[in-house]
Amino acid sequence: MSRLLGSVRARATLGATLVVAVALVAAGTAVLLSLRSNLLGEAGTQAERSAREVATALAVGTRYTELNLDDDDRPVQVVDEAGTLVAASDDLERITGTGVDTVRPQWDTADDPDGADDGNPDDDEDGDASLEAGEIGEPATAGDGTATVDGDTEDYRFVSVPVETRSGDQLTVYAGAPLSAEHGAVNTALTVMLIGFPLLLAVVGWVTWLVTGRALRPVAGIRREMAAITASEDLARRVPVPDTHDEVARLASTTNRTLAALESSVERQRRFVADASHELRSPIASLRTQLEVAAAHPELLDLDGAVEDTVRLQRLAADLLLLARLDAGERPADARVDLAALAREEAGGRSGVSVRAGGEVAGELTVAGSRGQLGRVLANLLDNAQRHARSAVEVSVRRDGDAAVVAVADDGEGVPAADRERIFERFVRLDAARSRDDGGAGLGLAIARDVAVRHGGTLTVHEAPAGGALFELRLPGA
Repeated sequence: MSRLLGSVRARATLGATLVVAVALVAAGTAVLLSLRSNLLGEAGTQAERSAREVATALAVGTRYTELNLDDDDRPVQVVDEAGTLVAASDDLERITGTGVDTVRPQWDTADDPDGADDGNPDDDEDGDASLEAGEIGEPATAGDGTATVDGDTEDYRFVSVPVETRSGDQLTVYAGAPLSAEHGAVNTALTVMLIGFPLLLAVVGWVTWLVTGRALRPVAGIRREMAAITASEDLARRVPVPDTHDEVARLASTTNRTLAALESSVERQRRFVADASHELRSPIASLRTQLEVAAAHPELLDLDGAVEDTVRLQRLAADLLLLARLDAGERPADARVDLAALAREEAGGRSGVSVRAGGEVAGELTVAGSRGQLGRVLANLLDNAQRHARSAVEVSVRRDGDAAVVAVADDGEGVPAADRERIFERFVRLDAARSRDDGGAGLGLAIARDVAVRHGGTLTVHEAPAGGALFELRLPGA
C-alpha cells in the first residue's frame, strides 16, 4: 500500500477523487436542504390555504357545526381563546404538534356564538343581518407534527390562523398539510445520491488514473533513458523530449542540457588529465635520462639541466594542484590585499618592467581575497608579458569607480582578436612551434582567469597602445 501511494499517479488519483468526493457531499447536502426547505414551504402554503378557508367561513358567521372539515388529507382544529377544541375534522383520531391533543369538540349549543338552537333556522340570518364580518389575523406556523386520519398516520406541517368571529369570539384555526411528498422526494434524492455518487467517484478516479498515466508516460521514458545512460556511462545520449510543450517537456529539455554540461565537463576533465600527463611526461623523461646518463658517466651530469627540469616539474605540479582546488570550488580567503603594493612587489627585480600608479591612487588600493592567489595572477601575467615583449612591459594600477584595475601591457605582437578567449583555455599555446621550455605548459592564463573569477572579478585581453597585448584584471574594491 505504501509503495502504491508512493506513486505520483496514485497520489494524484486519490487527491482528485477526494476533492470530488468532498465537493459532491457538499453539493448533495445543499441540494437536499434546499429541496426539503422548498417542499416544507409548499406544505406550509397548502396548510395556510386550508386554515384560511376555515377562518374565512368562521369570520362570515358560519357555525361550528356547519364547517366543511371533511378533507381527509388536511386535519383541521378550531380552538377558542380558552384552549378548548370547538371543531375538528370528522375522521381525526389523533394529533400532535398543534398544542391541542384533543380530537373531539368540547362545546354545547349554549356556547354557539351564532345563537342558541331555538328551533327556528332563520333566526340567525335575521338576527345577524346587521353584524359585520369578523377579522382574520396573520398566519403563524405551528410546526411539524403527526396526525391519524381515518386510521392513517402521517407527518404534517401545521399552520395556525387567528380569527375573530362576527360575535367577537377569538378563535384559532389549525390546519395541516401532509409531508409525505417531502419525505418521498428527499428520500428519492438521497437514494439517487447514495447510488450515483460512488459511481461518479469511480469514473473520476478511473479518468484521473488514465489521464495521469498518459501525462506521466514521457517521465517513464526519461527515467528509462537516464537509467540506460547511467548503466552505459555514455553521456552523449539524450532523453526523449515529448511534443507536449508542458512541464514534462521542459524537464526533458533541462535534463538534456544538464547531460550536455556534464558531458562537456567530463570531456574537459579527460582532456585535462591527458594534457597534464603529456606535460608531466616530458620533464620526467628528461630528468630520468639525465640521471641514467649520470649514473653511467658521472662526468657527463648536466646538473643545471636537472635542476631546471625539477623546477619545471615542481611548477607544473603546483599549477595542477591549484587548478584542482579551484575546480573543487575552494573559496578564496577574505583578507585585505593592497593591490598596488602587490603589483610593485611582483614587478620588482624583473628587467624591463615598470609600474605606474594612476593619480587617483594616492595610497592603498585594497581588495578582498587571497594574497597568494592574487600574487600568482600578477606573476603569471608578467611572465606571459615578458615572454612576448620586444623590450618593455608596463604595469598600471588605477581605481575605476568601486573597482580596482591592474593592467599589464607589452610591446610584442599582441593577441589576434579571434584567439582572445581561447588563450584562457587550459594547455593552449598559440605558437605551436614554440618549445615547452620557452612557452610553459599553457596553464598560466587559465589559472589567472579562474582566480579572478573566484574573486568576483574579470580578466580580459585587449590591444595595447604600443601594439602588443593588454591584460586587464578588474576586481571589486574592499
